[in-house]
Amino acid sequence: MGFRPCLVRSAADSEIEKITLGHPLLDDYLVFVAARARVNTWLAVAYDLKVFFEVVGKEPAVVTAADVFAFLSAQRAPRRGERVVRLEDGEAGLAARTIARRLSSVRGLYGYLCAREDTGVHRNPVPASLAARRPGARRGRGGVPLIRTPRTLPRVLAPAEVDALRAALRTHRDRAMVDAMVLGGLRRCEVLGLRLEDLSAGERRLFVAEGKGGRQRVVPVSARVFAAVGAYLESERPAAAATRQVFVVLKGARRGQPLSAAGLDEILDGARSRAGLERASCHQLRHTCFTRLREAGMALEAIQAQAGHASIESTRLYLHLANGWLEEEYLRAAGAIEAQAALPAGEASR
Repeated sequence: MGFRPCLVRSAADSEIEKITLGHPLLDDYLVFVAARARVNTWLAVAYDLKVFFEVVGKEPAVVTAADVFAFLSAQRAPRRGERVVRLEDGEAGLAARTIARRLSSVRGLYGYLCAREDTGVHRNPVPASLAARRPGARRGRGGVPLIRTPRTLPRVLAPAEVDALRAALRTHRDRAMVDAMVLGGLRRCEVLGLRLEDLSAGERRLFVAEGKGGRQRVVPVSARVFAAVGAYLESERPAAAATRQVFVVLKGARRGQPLSAAGLDEILDGARSRAGLERASCHQLRHTCFTRLREAGMALEAIQAQAGHASIESTRLYLHLANGWLEEEYLRAAGAIEAQAALPAGEASR
């Protein structure tokens, strides 16, 4: 008999406390995920599993690799006609990154079920990749991924676009949040997670208590950020707010409660529309920050620390976004090559 999931969220005081899909094994796994991941990741995993089992329609213990490939085909099926594909990844169905994330969520579930050894699942049906074509290749090397995700460069905002966006914001709170992202490089969750005790105005620093991967860091930020935060705390933040979170709801039934991710996105979408901009997401503001810092000559290692990247490879992205740096490096090298070529044959060989 097939299994049809039903995603149910239980919340208290606007905080999600429990997510279930109506199957004991899946619900146990969601409890496991909740203990080690952020709420957004928790929700994403739950939704990915819901989609997978809606398509497959089987009990977890009887899912096979063939079912996984059938799911992959269903996700890649054209959504808007056979001839309509995205320029970004050439896909006609869901975005490659979305499909890869869903496969990762399912693979994580089966890794957990295999590790338990009491679920009837002894093999992960989601292969990490297809076998390498070269005979004798080492396991895990040279395999073909199930889904190829494009390595695209993120878009950043021009200085005029940042100014237009900031001018379209209506409160000191909103300007403080945007400044923290575009001048300090904070992630959306890091901005919303700031507590009053995390602010160090005298040193112009912020303490990020819950960065990505659970990493903490102290980051310097511009005086403009603290000016906006100070104006917000003095004139807008409700004195009766019971939370220690810096940024709270200013109006309505939830006045004084922590601002949600959806609330911040709504604020940014409204400002973007008023400013006449096509795009302006929280992540684009963060990318804009590090691109401008790199263009201004900030060392890559310093940007890594500011960004909270676990690997310098993540930070190298900003070498490609900082066009001025690339142009200067090219002109310097090209000039040296041309000067060498212009020398007489005898001098060039010395």
